[in-house]
Amino acid sequence: MNQPFPLTIDSESVLDELLSRPSNALIEDLKMFDGDFIVLGAGGKMGPTLTWMLKRALDAAESSSRIYAVSRFSSSGSREWMESKGISTIAADLLKRSEVERLPACPYVIYMAGMKFGATQQPSLTWAMNTYVPALIAEKYAGARIVALSTGTVYSFVPVESGGSRESDVPVPVGEYAQSCLGRERMFDHFSRQDHTRIALIRLNYAVEMRYGVLVDIGLKVLHEQPVDLTMGYLNLIWQGDANDMILRCLNLCQSPATPVNITGPDILSVRELACEFARRMNKTPVFTGKEAPTALLNNASLALQQFGPPKIDLERLLDWTSDWLQKNKPLLDKPTHFETRNGNF
Repeated sequence: MNQPFPLTIDSESVLDELLSRPSNALIEDLKMFDGDFIVLGAGGKMGPTLTWMLKRALDAAESSSRIYAVSRFSSSGSREWMESKGISTIAADLLKRSEVERLPACPYVIYMAGMKFGATQQPSLTWAMNTYVPALIAEKYAGARIVALSTGTVYSFVPVESGGSRESDVPVPVGEYAQSCLGRERMFDHFSRQDHTRIALIRLNYAVEMRYGVLVDIGLKVLHEQPVDLTMGYLNLIWQGDANDMILRCLNLCQSPATPVNITGPDILSVRELACEFARRMNKTPVFTGKEAPTALLNNASLALQQFGPPKIDLERLLDWTSDWLQKNKPLLDKPTHFETRNGNF
């Protein structure tokens, strides 16, 4: 599906189409998989477009595999949206063993469930969602291929000049949220070893699109002439469409014991420079607060980039798209990333 990308994104429907457009490589990959797919936690920020990408890729591969999208579907719209795309949806609370046990058997699992925002206020629920639920799912889908989303926050802060944390680095998570995410990984790895289940653990850093993400957070500050916090002065990011594609292609990287895979863009980016780029596009003067620390939460995704190639959407296009979207006051999810946080509290 090598179609040209637009100079601007005019609507949410166009945005969703771009976010869910599969690569030819993903389509070819899926021709090798025979059986049904289940996406758990499909109603979140990334879940709908990833699930639609999977559907589009399977259709292009002329596969007869079914897709089941599972979520509580507590917010209106996402379930109907997926059903309109020909995706079968199942409403389920993954904290309830009885509801997990009723889920359909599938040989391919994309695990996207978890809790981040509000983790500081509800630590017990955070640990339940991020460690207990993975154990239930790993038991339910013993022997399947599981691609499980994790986060780059399981690593510690590293010097900017280090190039970012690699998969071989020992995790040293800061704060209860990040600790619980490492717990999620440990649960999947335990059951991977016990049941020989092939699992890939996706340590993702900042997938972005026009309605939310770290670029939206910085761009909004510049647009409204509010101070941009430089405390966490450096970061990685990747277009969510590229992240969706790479996550699905990680079905080929599942192993037992479970193997971590860093997914993000190729560059370490300066928050100050990103703000200045937005200011230039918006004809604004950036305002800053704080000072860049010499360390940050950074991922080195060289292994994934060698496997899958570079992202299709580069930083310049992301800045252009985001600037245009924000200046035209188009819809936002109003879910700040809190990228500037250094104490692990979300």
